[in-house]
Amino acid sequence: MPAVAGMFYSASKEGLLKELEWAFMHRLGPGRLPKRGEDGGKPPALIAPHAGYMYSGPVAAHAYLQLEDRKVGTVIVLGPNHYGVGTSVSIFPEGEWITPLGGIEIDRELAMELAKLSDVFSLDEISHEREHSIEVQLPFLQYVLPGFKLVPICILDQSLETCIRIGEALGEILRSYEDVLLVASSDMTHYEPHDQAKEKDSKALKEITALNVEGLYEAIAKYGISMCGYGPVAAILHACRRAGAKNGEVLKYATSGDITGDYGSVVGYASVKIELKG
Repeated sequence: MPAVAGMFYSASKEGLLKELEWAFMHRLGPGRLPKRGEDGGKPPALIAPHAGYMYSGPVAAHAYLQLEDRKVGTVIVLGPNHYGVGTSVSIFPEGEWITPLGGIEIDRELAMELAKLSDVFSLDEISHEREHSIEVQLPFLQYVLPGFKLVPICILDQSLETCIRIGEALGEILRSYEDVLLVASSDMTHYEPHDQAKEKDSKALKEITALNVEGLYEAIAKYGISMCGYGPVAAILHACRRAGAKNGEVLKYATSGDITGDYGSVVGYASVKIELKG
């Protein structure tokens, strides 16, 4: 069941649909609604923010617009564990996730395949009970995609070694399946002045678009970048490198100050896509 419906986004179906449309049409959003359909194109990997929709929704909409006319069977969403409960790297193993837009079936077969590929994964539900980083991505996915299954992965241990191991397994999945979408959930710099946040985040995004996992960790340490989901991002970057991708593209960057007008203490948000060869 949802943990943050009614807080990060509307708890009603009608209200949530209006919020999603607002995000796509916002002056910081892409300015149009996504088209519906499939042309069979392999989906790109995505990085999207996970704050309340009123703050990060327009930036996230840029990422999800990339899924129009793409064929997606299963979405693997990786998010950081903000609460410190559960296992180091937790795959939600089976069942269904619920949002105000309906239920999403867990792809049990793919979850088990991942768990067999690497012992870095645990099959665990407790890590997911309160966590919002994966949940807030789901209504956007439901709005854009006609139907999909889900594999949620909650990451507590965001060390470089662990996230490389996750990326190795995900790279195998990308090479084996044409219709699997990877989404990394992360906000950028937290609670710093707008210009300072933007400068720090530009250094992280430079490494992200170069698919430079090691460089991202070095930049975070060197510049004190308080990016919360660097582990999920690193895992996806490594998986994309293993699958033959060369670079990524920043689709949109903004801060909470661009929404609220308060630039004294902001959170940074970025949407990034990484195209994968079919």
